[in-house]
Amino acid sequence: MASLSYDLTLAGLSVGSAAALTGIGLVVTHRATGVLNFAHGAIAMVCAYLLRQLTVEWGWPLPLAAALTLLVVAPAIGLVLERAVFRPLAVLGGDPAQTLVASIGVFVLLVGGAALIWGQGARADAPTLLSADPWGQLAVAVALALAVGAVTRFTRFGGQLRAVVDDRRLAVLAGIDADRLAAAGWAFGSFTAGLTGVLLAPYVRLDPYGLPLLVMEVVAVAVAARMRNLPVAVVVALAVGVAQSQLTRLHPSGWGEPLLQAVGANLFVVALLVAALVLPGVGTGDALPRTATARVPTPAGAWIVAVVLFLLPLGLAGPDLTTSVQVPALGVILLSLVVVTGRGGQISLGQAAYAGLGALFTALLVNGRFPGLPELPALAALAVAVLLVAPLGLLTGWPAISRHGLALALATFAVGVGVSRFVFAQPYATSGLTLGRPAGLTGDRAYYLIELALLGGSLLLVAALRRGRTGRALAAMRDHEAGAAAAGVAVRSLKLTAFVVGAALAALGGGMLGMGLRAFDPAAYDPVRGLLWFAAVVVLGADSLLGALLAAALLVGLDAGTRGGVAAAVIGVLAILVGRFPGGPYEALRAATRGLRRRPRLTPLGARVRTALASGAAPAAASAAAPTPTASSAPAPAHGAGRPEPRAPSSAPPAPVPLDEQGADPAPSGTAARGGTPSAPARPPGGSGARRRRGGGEHVLAAHHLWLTYGHYTALRDVSLVVAPGRVAAVVGPNGAGKSSLFHCLAGTVRPDRGRVTFGDRDLTRLPAHARTRAGVARTFQQLAVFPTLTVADNVRVGAEQGRVRDAAALDRALRLFDLRAVRDRPAAGLPTGTLRRVELARALAGDPHVLLLDEPAAGLDTAEVTALATVLRALAADGTALLVVEHDLDLVAGLADTVHVLTAGRVTASGPAGRVLRDTRPGSGVR
Repeated sequence: MASLSYDLTLAGLSVGSAAALTGIGLVVTHRATGVLNFAHGAIAMVCAYLLRQLTVEWGWPLPLAAALTLLVVAPAIGLVLERAVFRPLAVLGGDPAQTLVASIGVFVLLVGGAALIWGQGARADAPTLLSADPWGQLAVAVALALAVGAVTRFTRFGGQLRAVVDDRRLAVLAGIDADRLAAAGWAFGSFTAGLTGVLLAPYVRLDPYGLPLLVMEVVAVAVAARMRNLPVAVVVALAVGVAQSQLTRLHPSGWGEPLLQAVGANLFVVALLVAALVLPGVGTGDALPRTATARVPTPAGAWIVAVVLFLLPLGLAGPDLTTSVQVPALGVILLSLVVVTGRGGQISLGQAAYAGLGALFTALLVNGRFPGLPELPALAALAVAVLLVAPLGLLTGWPAISRHGLALALATFAVGVGVSRFVFAQPYATSGLTLGRPAGLTGDRAYYLIELALLGGSLLLVAALRRGRTGRALAAMRDHEAGAAAAGVAVRSLKLTAFVVGAALAALGGGMLGMGLRAFDPAAYDPVRGLLWFAAVVVLGADSLLGALLAAALLVGLDAGTRGGVAAAVIGVLAILVGRFPGGPYEALRAATRGLRRRPRLTPLGARVRTALASGAAPAAASAAAPTPTASSAPAPAHGAGRPEPRAPSSAPPAPVPLDEQGADPAPSGTAARGGTPSAPARPPGGSGARRRRGGGEHVLAAHHLWLTYGHYTALRDVSLVVAPGRVAAVVGPNGAGKSSLFHCLAGTVRPDRGRVTFGDRDLTRLPAHARTRAGVARTFQQLAVFPTLTVADNVRVGAEQGRVRDAAALDRALRLFDLRAVRDRPAAGLPTGTLRRVELARALAGDPHVLLLDEPAAGLDTAEVTALATVLRALAADGTALLVVEHDLDLVAGLADTVHVLTAGRVTASGPAGRVLRDTRPGSGVR
């Protein structure tokens, strides 16, 4: 028994050493570049194939072939990737989501290239670089870890590396060559990937799909090490390897035997699930690059062409449409990614798992093997399978609530790998299954018609989700999650809805694909397929219905008409282009062909006619524009198109409405008469005619003894204040005083450690941000929180639909109040900062809030825009809205606020009427 334990421990150390090498490579690459290299496994596979090619096929000596592979080719791959793919991304800002898409593109490209060069079959004759004795592999892993630790801790290079990891831009300003450090990190990471591949290849299946996935399963050790701690990565890898080996000794009887065997063979997958779903996330950031998720304009007539192409197989000669029947099914699967990724902006690398579950459940129901359910006809089984799989979308939807970017990618990838290993690969679940087509529809043509009908229904469903109130809420969540919550969007439930709908569509497509192939094939739903599908949808227009259909046609058609691997290689190249070109491949193609397009020019006769028409139309236009002497056209303050005249930079701000010593309410008449303001209605956008609530306490927002800490730092210390209807309160203080923390507590973004936030008689302390907005407490942000892929009108419409009051007329009133009618149909992306400030404020007011929290609303505005903003805010206060403003512009505060609270080091050090508090504030106090 002791000998068996010793032998199993040695075997576990061998596996753990290879996992440790992977963890070391991933950690070093991430520390040097900030990139979680999803292509690590693919690089390992390419190096293993190359070593086999040199030794087995060409007869090179093993030492020479290994030296060339590991010391030349592997580092060269890393250098090429850094220089051609990831350095341009770093120059553009290093968005983690863009680097993720690019690394997945590299993974798919290398897998497809290997399949093209070496074929898709498994090879069992890979050369053995080190003996089966695990001590050599363990020594290599430990030596590498010690060497990397020594270099990073005790050398100048290591100090520079840590500086680049902490802040790349600041390190560059300090004279550090960040590109050189990144290149070194990529070269070393690729070397460890190659070493892992050549060590594992003799003991596992060497094929383009299996080995990369096997290597990526052990990413758990790097995640457990928080992508920073090399000793932790090595220890976790060795521990999991030994534990996995020791589990093979257990042979329980009964139902637990297959489950334990599955766990024993896939303990690294269990570790990946725990690391991705339980441990804190390793990265944050936008869900996806907005250029990848933005909707691609549909060319005129494109849908007609698509319909004709999808109907074309029905007119082809011959009854065999084996290839064609796969396209609609795959199209439905990819539509699930349009919902989750394209519209919802959530990274989902596990859709293949839901597609496979749909096919598996359909087969089980058709064969009468699903526990608790009778045998069903094929179409009924497909419908029931969709209903059963849809709630399982919560497996990836729930982690999405608290994870973003890389952390969410790992979580969804872990779910996909777990389902593949513990369900699809287990004989107890899939052995002996057959999957036929519906009765009377066994022929390819008849079945293809049913597929087209299901595809059409799926297109209508997704189109409905992308339009209307839900579609705008999904786009808002995609563009700016915190801004969407502040607008009243229930982000958590919306994420879960997107993942559930996505799981249902994937299950429908998976069941259709299984029926089309007349079998349940686990390889068709491999996690690598999920990565390929994700990359295909992203590069061809994640928020485009036609993009999903085009991706399905390309994926099926390229591999069917050529050697397997072409589709993966093509999609990989396009995925890399998404990172290299900010506008994606569509924009790159448009830019490349811009010079080839002819620009229409008028003939000399046409030019003369245009000149004549223009000269004749000018007098008529001038006479039509002249005002008529009516009562309605009496002289008004000159403010152009609803804007005030710019004030000189040195001029004083508009005088505030006189206040009494106790900060009495300003006279209502004084608000509308102050300087130029945007043309405004007599009441706020969502309000009714009678909104004056100054005397009541039912809409008073109050903070009671708030305490908030971040780790060992206390941001708020016993802070209390009141924001009353019809009043403007301001919070001023130096940077780091806790103003933003106070705002987050009031708005629901952060929950205080102690204290309460009340709104009238209602306790809001535990309510999330969207619930507070719907209760009547709206906010704006210091950093703009607009939705760039939506138009101005849709930005404001989100607030009108999700706020306290849903009023169809609120949109037009808000646009008119802030002079946005001229740009209502323009996308928010690219508009000036002043315009976007007005868009954000209009969105907040469109829901008719009782309280408005404004975080530095004048940031980025010129003097004219500040004057207009102050006038609008006074009008809102005069109408009964309670306002709390955080602002560094003390001139604006003096002319706007009734009450000022001075916050210093998390404490309220002064409160009272604006004039007295600001007069008593000493110049050296740090308030500005």
